[in-house]
Amino acid sequence: MKEGLGRSTRIGLSLLGLVLFFGGWEIAVRLGALPAGMVPAPSDLGPAWLAEIRGGFWQQAILDSLHHYCLGLLIGSVLGAGMGILCGMGAVLDNLLEGVVRLLRPVPGLAWVPFAILWFGLNTAGATFVIAISVFWINFYAAHSAVRGVDPELFELSAAFGHGGFWGRLLKVVLPASAPGIMAGLRTGLGQGWMSVVAAELFGVPGIGARMMQASSLLATDVVVVYMLTMALLYAITDFLFGLVRNWVLRWQP
Repeated sequence: MKEGLGRSTRIGLSLLGLVLFFGGWEIAVRLGALPAGMVPAPSDLGPAWLAEIRGGFWQQAILDSLHHYCLGLLIGSVLGAGMGILCGMGAVLDNLLEGVVRLLRPVPGLAWVPFAILWFGLNTAGATFVIAISVFWINFYAAHSAVRGVDPELFELSAAFGHGGFWGRLLKVVLPASAPGIMAGLRTGLGQGWMSVVAAELFGVPGIGARMMQASSLLATDVVVVYMLTMALLYAITDFLFGLVRNWVLRWQP
């Protein structure tokens, strides 16, 4: 079982898996099992990456995408978690918004792109809106479920110590008890935000997604894969940093 493996062993197996994946990919392209014109060989990615860096396209695309990614992530996370907490705490508000939530929740972020163009134009605000919408629902449901899962006896105990009001229940019971669930939603939103970047940039907003679309229109598949790997790297970095923040916030857990 995975639990029985040491950390160094798990890391070694992960690296071995990557070597086998890229090695098999390279062999498949070289032997013609995969069409070289449609699927680049891993050995072609290094030169393509260097060319993007030397031209300044890679750095600029990352900066542009990070701009609206961070804004969209912040707005969607704060609003989503905030509304989830409020609906979880208040039965009246929860029931009032239940129909609206069920109506809008199934609509994917990509479906909001036309409205983003109409409302905000071809700029960062439109891309930020699409990312925020995608992140919002993840955080809303995570926070809502976490608050609903709080032990009711904790509210009675809080009221007995003079914290029966809204702010007392929020600060003394709800936030501490639901913090693990809320943090899990925030962490999931990090990945969803990067998945939404391409959709948010489909209509020409500069960034990683736009650069991928430009490369695909020129059949530069090696450049497309370079930016796919770039997004994976950026997600790994943000997830690692968030993990450190999460561990600090939840340091009181055993």
